[in-house]
Amino acid sequence: MQPDDYAVSAEFYDVLQAHQDEIRVHHLYARDAGDARIGVLDIGAGTGRVTMMSLMESRVGVHAVEPARAMRAPLMTRLAALPTELRARVTVHPQTLEEAPLRGVADVAICHNTIAGLAPDARHALWPAAAQALVPGGSLLFQLPPARLPDKDIMRVFPNQRIGEHEYGGHMVMSADEGRIRTRFGYWVRGSGGALREHIETFWMWPATRAEMISDLEEHGFTPLPGRTDPVVLAMTLRQW
Repeated sequence: MQPDDYAVSAEFYDVLQAHQDEIRVHHLYARDAGDARIGVLDIGAGTGRVTMMSLMESRVGVHAVEPARAMRAPLMTRLAALPTELRARVTVHPQTLEEAPLRGVADVAICHNTIAGLAPDARHALWPAAAQALVPGGSLLFQLPPARLPDKDIMRVFPNQRIGEHEYGGHMVMSADEGRIRTRFGYWVRGSGGALREHIETFWMWPATRAEMISDLEEHGFTPLPGRTDPVVLAMTLRQW
């Protein structure tokens, strides 16, 4: 990841996607964040949906890790608008988790909408860093990547949104491409006279099955949390030695 990754998408994410993602984040992770007693670690914080949810649901410190400058800017703006007592509980780390000096700071780690965008080598580098940041017995929860390549192109259209005199819209197309998934985002802005501007940004995803992810994590001291069978989120716990 480079500091200017998401330079295009950062402008449009909160407008087109964040409301639905906020609902989803609360549904998937709020209970675990509320159970945290030491700290919550948000890996790949983006513009701050998991970070904000964790602050509201918990009473512990929150560590938000976000290396992309473009995504970190709206995150910082969002945090700056919070009351002082909430801001005092959150720390933003402007690097990858592997680069951040975090050791035993959390008993709950959440990685939402991030793992799919990491190549296998990057995933293997992330797991020991996550284990280091968690206390023994801590939980790691993350949104699973797609299990396989798509058989055909998959398109998702974002609901149009109006801000003042301008209308914002966009779509995402996922396509198989030599063992990876090419995810292409298209955004547009329209005024009363028609199109004002259009942008395209492409990301890559690497598929992996649930069993493959569990096997990888077990090599780094994690084991599946019992009773957690959500098809979207994998919940693991760091073994106590």
